Amino acid sequence: MINYLLNRFERNYKGTREGLRTGLGILAGKIGLLSNLVLFLIKLMIGLLSGSVSIMADAINNLSDTISSILTLIGFYISGKPADAEHPYGHERFEYISGMLVSVLITFVGFQFLITSVKRIMNPQSVKVTGLVLVILIFSIGIKTWQSFFYQKTAKKIDSNTLVASAKDSINDVFTTLTVLLSAIVEGITGLRIDGYVGLLIAIYIIYSGFKMILEFIDALMGTRPPQAEIDAMKEHLSLVKDIVGYHDLLIHNYGPNKVFASVHIEIDDTWDLRKAHDTIDLIEREFKHGLGVDLVCHMDPVSLHDQEQNRIYLLLKEIIHSLDNNLKMHDLQIEQKDGETSTIYFDIAIPKDFNLTDNELEERIQYAVEQKIGEFQVEITFDHIYLLI
Repeated sequence: MINYLLNRFERNYKGTREGLRTGLGILAGKIGLLSNLVLFLIKLMIGLLSGSVSIMADAINNLSDTISSILTLIGFYISGKPADAEHPYGHERFEYISGMLVSVLITFVGFQFLITSVKRIMNPQSVKVTGLVLVILIFSIGIKTWQSFFYQKTAKKIDSNTLVASAKDSINDVFTTLTVLLSAIVEGITGLRIDGYVGLLIAIYIIYSGFKMILEFIDALMGTRPPQAEIDAMKEHLSLVKDIVGYHDLLIHNYGPNKVFASVHIEIDDTWDLRKAHDTIDLIEREFKHGLGVDLVCHMDPVSLHDQEQNRIYLLLKEIIHSLDNNLKMHDLQIEQKDGETSTIYFDIAIPKDFNLTDNELEERIQYAVEQKIGEFQVEITFDHIYLLI
């Protein structure tokens, strides 16, 4: 059923790849809106008839899911808008904002459940358990399970964090409804009024889920390390370019699932003419765009491959650095030699995440070792603390 819906939508869609993503997101939002609204109305009715606070809490949870679906729809509509003068990188990050609003709403509803459940614990009331109540709760579990699988498949197809959150929320609802069902059965068999306690457990679980999703969307808005698979794919593309000497300082900027920009420093032979260097860089950027969907900007770093003195200093300097820590990586070596003045060695060092020396301490040790093994040179070091290629 799920694959049929998604495949039929794709077959009938005539727009762009980005438009297809937006369309599938809107489809998921509409299906979620309809199913959550139906569940809310049904549970509200049986909650009022049975007097169960846990069923009422579950009904209000479905109401929050209905509002979440509306926010999801709004999020996909806005994130699908093309770039404009005020938003040159597009609007896809709004999807993270809509997901954040959904998470805040879930957390707020959880606190409301908490208050209601505490009141019910203090003043317990009997729950009227009927066959209709049991049937409706089982029906709800089935709908929410299907909804979760639908969100998961759609989220995987279009790479949507918002739908991943919606899928988690749906499966949470399955567990909470199972708990409500259990409390109704326990009271029907034993007469124990555990309705308020079950509502309290549901409330705590909803609050926890809400806070967890809020933190995830905060991370997405602030910018987190890209998935390792994404980094490895870029490294593989760069490693296949035979003419370049090397690469470093890869930076990746995410402006939404389909808006990825990156920059990298490409080391080239300093004897190349400008046309050859440009053609090589242009080829790399085109391959990133067509193969990975990434807008790449390359910075050229000329490397002297034919200067024997510079190669000698490079090998000695590399030996010095690796003697301090084998995980340290050096690049961008430049040597400035002046008659009658102390010569200067310029280079960058990529610092591993858990390196135990400060930048000043490391520079002092390298300076001392250079004077001992290479000669009277002043070192000027740029320290890189970005870990994508380390």
